[in-house]
Amino acid sequence: MNPSSLLLILLCCGLTLAQDTIETQSPSCVDTCNNAKEFGAMREKIHSLETKMMNIENRLTGYESRILQLEQKERNMVIFSAGIGGGSPLGPFNTDQTIIYNKVFINTGNAYNELTGIFTAPVSGVYFFTYFCHSGGVRKTSLHLYKNNEVILHIHDHQSADAADNGGNAVFLQLQQGDTVYVRLKANSHVYRSSTVTNFSGFLVKKTN
Repeated sequence: MNPSSLLLILLCCGLTLAQDTIETQSPSCVDTCNNAKEFGAMREKIHSLETKMMNIENRLTGYESRILQLEQKERNMVIFSAGIGGGSPLGPFNTDQTIIYNKVFINTGNAYNELTGIFTAPVSGVYFFTYFCHSGGVRKTSLHLYKNNEVILHIHDHQSADAADNGGNAVFLQLQQGDTVYVRLKANSHVYRSSTVTNFSGFLVKKTN
């Protein structure tokens, strides 16, 4: 056999071996590519889930903040309204008397004491108060609204021939925490016990520092 023929035979054998090697390795390469694609898709899904979780956490944080604000607002809500029950005259007395409004309609914040008739400011702020009374004309009526020991408002009705009289007054007050507000019936005067016409009310308008 001449050298040229031998060289040709060796070349053909080498090409055949190379083709067999490529065919043997091709499936492994395809699997690797497929795995890489699946891994990439999985990473994208994980990233998407992480983004959604972060959004949910942010929303939960926002909801918690709103709930805390609402709870704080509710704690700062102060409203009361109370009247005198009994259906009979209250007074006259020889000395001034703090009126105890014993029929409580509402007492949100529990700032009004139905045993003493005294409102105590739970927080500093601007408050609004009203008080009304009903009385007969045979005796005078004199009611004073106090802030601590200071007279703020008056209701007066002189003795007259009228069968019945009504009176009322209202005020905004700046109170500090612990300040008290109450109504006193002056000596030798009277009002009628009826929660529908003789009452005392107030509420917190705005909390201040």
